[in-house]
Amino acid sequence: MSYKAPLNDMLFNIKHLANIDQIAQLPGMEDAGFDTAQAVLEEAAKFNEGVLEPLNWEGDQNPTSWKDGTVTATPGFKEAFTQYTEAGWQGLQHPVAYGGQGLPKTIGSAVGEMQNSANMSFALLPLLTDGAIEALLTAGSTELNATYLEKLVSGQWTGTMNLTEPQAGSDLAAVRTRAEPQADGTYKIAGTKIFITWGEHDLAENIVHLVLARVVGAPEGVKGISLFVVPKFMVGAGGTLGARNDVHCVSIEHKMGIKASPTCVLQFGDHGGAVGYLVGQENRGLEYMFIMMNAARYGVGVQGVAIAERAYQKAVQFAKDRVQSRPVDGSLKTAGPIIHHPDVKRMLMTMRAYTEGCRALSSVAAAAYDAAHLCEDAEMRKQNELFYEFMVPLIKGYSTEMSLEVTSLGVQVHGGMGFIEETGCAQYYRDAKILTIYEGTTAIQANDLVGRKTARDGGQTAKALAGQIEATEAALTASGTADGLAIAKRLAAARLAFVDVVNFVAGNTKASPNEVFAGSVPYLMLAGNLMAGWQLARAALVAQDFVARGEDMAFMRAKLVTARFYADHLLTKAPGLRDAIVEGAQCVTALALDAF
Repeated sequence: MSYKAPLNDMLFNIKHLANIDQIAQLPGMEDAGFDTAQAVLEEAAKFNEGVLEPLNWEGDQNPTSWKDGTVTATPGFKEAFTQYTEAGWQGLQHPVAYGGQGLPKTIGSAVGEMQNSANMSFALLPLLTDGAIEALLTAGSTELNATYLEKLVSGQWTGTMNLTEPQAGSDLAAVRTRAEPQADGTYKIAGTKIFITWGEHDLAENIVHLVLARVVGAPEGVKGISLFVVPKFMVGAGGTLGARNDVHCVSIEHKMGIKASPTCVLQFGDHGGAVGYLVGQENRGLEYMFIMMNAARYGVGVQGVAIAERAYQKAVQFAKDRVQSRPVDGSLKTAGPIIHHPDVKRMLMTMRAYTEGCRALSSVAAAAYDAAHLCEDAEMRKQNELFYEFMVPLIKGYSTEMSLEVTSLGVQVHGGMGFIEETGCAQYYRDAKILTIYEGTTAIQANDLVGRKTARDGGQTAKALAGQIEATEAALTASGTADGLAIAKRLAAARLAFVDVVNFVAGNTKASPNEVFAGSVPYLMLAGNLMAGWQLARAALVAQDFVARGEDMAFMRAKLVTARFYADHLLTKAPGLRDAIVEGAQCVTALALDAF
């Protein structure tokens, strides 16, 4: 079946959970209310369903290719990218001053989900360009921004992020790419970068590489890393393109998924040195690159939601079509569609609840990002920034881990047919695996959650969130409904488990780091589970009101059932994770190394 954008759910989140009409009261967002969101999302749905989705299977079967340094995209991708840029989608949430539309992340996030559901390999190209734009807006000089931003925002040029190297992996302190200062203020860049998404291609006329490198004589470790713009083609006056810079793709990887997205090995400086331009100040490159990385980490979390949605839709359609066995309750006299079977319903509800919970979480976090950047009240900006920063590792880590479970369940719903490539659902399972790895593995997100987001402030931000969750529990309890009371009970148990873990992390990270970090990923999974469940609990409060008034009954009843399922079947995992983290840490590291 073809992908259908879940507009109703996206718009529900944007209106009732992310409160888009409050975003529209922020400076510069006056035209970005619910009506605008609905119009933009409806147009995005048409484009993604009609243009990008038909290329998804083609990209998996006929991947992007490399020959003699030239990378050629899957047939149809170039024409689709032209349509994408001509329609202005690249500049959706970037400044009007550089040719963008200046819309909030709250809207841009939903559009990004559609792109990734329709065609994840394609969507990676604008995702990386978005990150490059953010980095330049934050740290780029007036001259650099005048040269590059307008072309990046339009999509005429694309951007990349060049961090890791063969010997470095995720340890960026080991970066060896060299930058030599030149008399004219430029730098000569030399080194090898690996795993560069869309690092070379034939879709745009220029590629703007943002490259981490070490200036000759700089300090060792992460303190000596700088960030450079290295264009594929040199840029002259007025944005005219000149000679090819000394950066070349020497190979692309052969991958288990996202096959249409070229993952490149880039060689800088084999013929005298690639010309690079310093971004910001020397030795602050990792600080600037984290701007790109944070944007990309949030975007990868949205990819998890997107691929889960795609797998869910396909599984539902198969379950409605596939006839096998009589229902156990005898409701049909003959064999019927497998969607009648309780365990198939359980799998589908698990897929649905995970996806809707993580979508709601990403939408609310996007609204916090918008408020953190635009709110005139300094304290409100600070609170929203703390909320968003706490959520980023959860959205990236939890949403991508859940996408593996959801896409696996999608294969399971198909039974033996799911193991056959022609069915199509295996592609989603394969594509999803990279999401828990790139832009920082789940363990790296968990380390961030432990170190920067919990231990650093003694758990204050986490406990403040727990206080907000407790207020939602009180509202659910006050509603007096069976669903409200049940969800409140599960939410409270998960919150208390979360607070116990926060206290354990805050109190033991310095004294017993091995014990704390042994449970870092379980902590992330507990926290992500709770935060997504909280958003569905908020959704349940809204849905109850609509149902009581008899409005939008089909959608709101389904939302209420989904929230109840999440509480009963997914939030109930939290206390067990708490026990493993707080009481089971020692056995993680107890086995002697030579016993493995």
